[in-house]
Amino acid sequence: MDFERVRRHTPVRVTDAERRAAVLAAVIDRGGAPHVLFTKRADHLGSHPGQMSFPGGGVESRDADLTATALREAHEEIGLRSEEVDVVGRLDDIRTVSEYAVTPFVGTAPDREYVPSDDEVAEIAVLPVAALTARENYESERRDHPHYGEIRLHFFRVDGYTVWGATGRMLVQLLELLTDWEMPAEVDRVVDPDADLPV
Repeated sequence: MDFERVRRHTPVRVTDAERRAAVLAAVIDRGGAPHVLFTKRADHLGSHPGQMSFPGGGVESRDADLTATALREAHEEIGLRSEEVDVVGRLDDIRTVSEYAVTPFVGTAPDREYVPSDDEVAEIAVLPVAALTARENYESERRDHPHYGEIRLHFFRVDGYTVWGATGRMLVQLLELLTDWEMPAEVDRVVDPDADLPV
């Protein structure tokens, strides 16, 4: 895992968004192999219910900065304490369909049991990087989006979970920085704008 590339990365920043959020992509060493921690959002949430995500959420007035937002949310959602995290860098800001600018931070966290927050998180999934970077577990599609025009959607299917959407976009950059994995140049398919999406 090339954490130095993350440290050196100069992130693209979104500066004109009215709503900001931050997430933490936590890398865990499990049995000598790197894994990435994801949460599965609770089905009753108003935005992105049931989707895989990184721990995180919207900025609150008590947060000193965006790093503090990501760490506070990770503690609230899965019980990861800020002192357990070594933040090594950040990825590019992204805009989401829910009109947030999201800043993803990358950090290492210990391999221990984490407890999902009942009101926000349905499950915690710790997925191996070796499986996330396996070509047979990745596919992408191109479709027209009503707000953003032509977009490429990424799908990582590992251990019964599908990581896609905004988290899939962040995961592409995370894997490209941390490993020798590269996003395939060509999409696997082109679909109609109203084609079904994962639930």
